[in-house]
Amino acid sequence: MNIQIFGKAKSFDTKKAERYFKERSIKFQSIDLVSKGMSKGEFDSVLKAVGDIEKLIDPKAKGETADLLKYLGSIEEKREKLLEEPVLIAAPVVRNGRQATVGYCPDVWKNWE
Repeated sequence: MNIQIFGKAKSFDTKKAERYFKERSIKFQSIDLVSKGMSKGEFDSVLKAVGDIEKLIDPKAKGETADLLKYLGSIEEKREKLLEEPVLIAAPVVRNGRQATVGYCPDVWKNWE
């Protein structure tokens, strides 16, 4: 397994996800979404695995940009805005190769190999 956890320092679910993998002695790479963000390739891979860009938008995000994101029409516009403002991406995003989840999903992770 090649686990990557894209999270936020103050996110409770990010901490729970990291604890889940630590308790099972599974190595993972932790990446801060706010400071580092995601590359276009990583974002597209996660989007393909998740299936819907709405799942990647943080419902708790605040501010003008978060409000604007709700009214953008196309998936491409939303994708560009999320890449520009990674703080608007829901955390944690957990990747294992081509598989990915958004949020705390231990039921899915236990089936990963």
